[in-house]
Amino acid sequence: MNSNISQEEIAALFGTASAANNPSSPLTPEEIDALGEVGNISMGTAATTLCEILGRRVRITTPRVKVINLAELASQYPLPFVIVEVSYTEGLEGNNVLILREDDVRLITDLMMGGEGVVNSEEELGELHLSAISETMNQMMGSSATSMSDMLGKSIQISPPRSTVAKIDDERIHGVFPDSGDIVQVSFSLEIEGLANSEIMQLMPIWFGRELVNALMNPEQEPAAAQAAPPPAPAAQ
Repeated sequence: MNSNISQEEIAALFGTASAANNPSSPLTPEEIDALGEVGNISMGTAATTLCEILGRRVRITTPRVKVINLAELASQYPLPFVIVEVSYTEGLEGNNVLILREDDVRLITDLMMGGEGVVNSEEELGELHLSAISETMNQMMGSSATSMSDMLGKSIQISPPRSTVAKIDDERIHGVFPDSGDIVQVSFSLEIEGLANSEIMQLMPIWFGRELVNALMNPEQEPAAAQAAPPPAPAAQ
């Protein structure tokens, strides 16, 4: 997959974005398309990395992007998931989370340990699983950041991901989305050869989604996320 996108292609993606606000969504359709393009390129690279880690063919499909309320998302996905928080430390300012099913984490851990991908859904996820998925995501999102660097024309770096088991409405998720309102949901189908046909979700604040769009449109501009981000939620008493 070619990770480079020209300014002409970017312009074609956006069309008349400045005049086409969608009243039902905080993001315009053109902004949503642009986020899909970013996800398509970055996750294509991440899939190649996961394939190398697991020794199995991996396919991550073209993303589906939409704006959704966090409470609505939590009602659609009530079970606990593995939550992986990824923070950008250079080139972009902000963070987002990746949501994986528990059985997918069990599967990935087993393959990393030299197993055949046998999953025991009754097995409680422990430190081994969380360390394995954090390392996997570190490599996947590191390669994704490299693709984004090529796409945006500047260095993009991430900090080591942090993983935990939680529900989507857990307070740790609300720490990333302090206003608990609308967020960007990017869904990818995940296929691991002969073993899994599942889904990965990426969640990000609206302002960070716009930061990615702005980086596409204005590659020379410094990140504006520090000014765009809402104030942090007050500490629980």
